[in-house]
Amino acid sequence: MRLLPCADAGLLVELDDLDQVLGLHAALQADPPPGVVDLVPAARTLLLRFDPDTADADEIERAVRRARPTRVAEREAELVEIPVTYDGEDLAEVASMTGLTPRQVVAAHTGTEWTVAFGGFAPGFGYLTGAMWPFDIPRRTESRTTVPAGAVALAGAFSGVYPRSSPGGWQLIGRTELIMWDTDRDPPALLRPGVRVRFVEVR
Repeated sequence: MRLLPCADAGLLVELDDLDQVLGLHAALQADPPPGVVDLVPAARTLLLRFDPDTADADEIERAVRRARPTRVAEREAELVEIPVTYDGEDLAEVASMTGLTPRQVVAAHTGTEWTVAFGGFAPGFGYLTGAMWPFDIPRRTESRTTVPAGAVALAGAFSGVYPRSSPGGWQLIGRTELIMWDTDRDPPALLRPGVRVRFVEVR
């Protein structure tokens, strides 16, 4: 663990891997140090944002070092079901990569319970991990200039849903009509760190 000050209102914690990030995030979310206003997980870092007028940066650092990584109990975490039509342009390619049929890819994707590990790339984009998902799917060799909003995709060990039309290099396996990011909603992001996700096939 490496702790780095981030301007005058943040502390960046560097960790070895995503499991350590998720464990520390869960521990600090359950018992946040006084003055911390936000926790921002990423693949190998956790950013703590705090109020510099009320927080003690040294005490926050001590609290981080004392924290014991944990996991949020499944029953305590919100579950979001995402209806998906599995007709993505790359579904057959993903099947070929994994040695499965397209129907088996769909079954594996819907049969996995995913968790939002962290957000990034665009507002509302959640990087989803699944303990039972065994595949590491390479990104496309050439990114698309436009991926439609609602596209359900795979890259590496992650799944995700594009919240808006944008360029992208993930493998597209389906699409959903659910809105991932809505500024009129509180909170705007449907997929937030810690939220559990199940994909449900629309036939």
